[in-house]
Amino acid sequence: MACAPKVGILPLYLKLYDEICPERRAEFTPFLEAIVDGFRQRGVSAVLSETCRVRPEFERAVAGLEDAGVDLLVTVHLAYSPSLEAVEALVNTALPILMLDTTMDEAFGKDVDASRIMYNHGIHGVQDLACMLRRAGRPYQVIAGHLRRSDILDRAVEIARGVAAAHGLEGTRVLRLGEAFAGMGDFAVTAEELEDAFGITVETCTLDDLAAAAAAVDEAAVEAEMARDRERFTADIPSDVHRRSVRAGLGLRALLEAGDYAAFSMNFLAFDRPDGPAAVVPFLEASKAMARGLGYAGEGDVLTASLVGTLARAFGQTTFTELFCPDWAGNAVFLSHMGEINPDVVGGQAVLLEKPYSFSAAQNPAVVTGAPAAGVGTLVNLAPGPDGSFGLIAARVEILGDSDNPSLRQSVRGWIRPEYELSTFLEDYSLNGGTHHSALLLGDRLEGIAAFAENAGLGLVIL
Repeated sequence: MACAPKVGILPLYLKLYDEICPERRAEFTPFLEAIVDGFRQRGVSAVLSETCRVRPEFERAVAGLEDAGVDLLVTVHLAYSPSLEAVEALVNTALPILMLDTTMDEAFGKDVDASRIMYNHGIHGVQDLACMLRRAGRPYQVIAGHLRRSDILDRAVEIARGVAAAHGLEGTRVLRLGEAFAGMGDFAVTAEELEDAFGITVETCTLDDLAAAAAAVDEAAVEAEMARDRERFTADIPSDVHRRSVRAGLGLRALLEAGDYAAFSMNFLAFDRPDGPAAVVPFLEASKAMARGLGYAGEGDVLTASLVGTLARAFGQTTFTELFCPDWAGNAVFLSHMGEINPDVVGGQAVLLEKPYSFSAAQNPAVVTGAPAAGVGTLVNLAPGPDGSFGLIAARVEILGDSDNPSLRQSVRGWIRPEYELSTFLEDYSLNGGTHHSALLLGDRLEGIAAFAENAGLGLVIL
């Protein structure tokens, strides 16, 4: 489930207009209310500051928005506003800046009444301020368009979500169950590197820790969770298989909640016992945790788990995945993993079933299966680079939907098609160091991912 970012809206105005026509400013109130409501209708919390005209007002308003904990500062020029009144406060704040280049009226053609000039000339105030921010070396973004005629607010919301994702990555607490899969190098980064780059902290627990937590789960809690699963999923699973997976999963959930972890990873090979409350890999809980906004990745990959979590909380409908098999004939890639998918990305109702398991001494688990819903999607990879650096790789893709082949029923599956030739896409992906673990988001999220990259200090390659 996505968490609402918070934006601070800073209206700019000219003191001279208050002196010569003081009644006019109130006429902008419905315009500002439409902007605030537009953000809130799109799931973004909005804080409206006072309308500012002179330097002390800008300093006071920006400080107030900082105190309110907004993720993004959004400027709105109601009229021309001299840049030197505002620029110092904006240069000195650490808040990312987005300038909405918009006006009250949709049309301003040859038949316009001259009185409308006073309500629609803010764009040259944008130009004045943008020039000064650039001269000062202060990063900012601009989105232009009319509220009703364009996607200006949709784009602003994506940027707000990207900024919130960057903030959410900072200081992430990640739990790893077991050691990372031996020999997997692409996501193998040290805890020190993660701490230095993102403030991410990694803690580990053992199978004994999980067993103790699972043993402490009340039987009534197990029954209640099983009942919720039967309502949520198409359940085709023996009760004993479902029960042991739910118990282990609730034990894992208790560990995650007790440690206030935002993400986790587990190595299925750590599950090496055939008996007891932790004798099953909790794939089911991994899937349900992603739907709650927690990050997850397999094989002890805490790097990708952190990415999945921050994107899930900012954008929603995000799942861990792998580029598994190329479909050269169909110019597509098959997506899969052992038994983890966010059920909120599945087209239709996800299926809960028993999965045969032979990789360790653990018993067969319950898993959620299905395919991501058909439509536009965004693939995102967080790739370690040389000298402790990190970068993002992102691509807008077409999600192709599910298969009718019954042999895939027990598999997490899906297909994505890149926007250009598959062979070139795969070459580009690997030439940029993409790892074999990624995040898949429903929808076109490229503008938000770009904001995420910029505010997280990550280079971005769009394929």
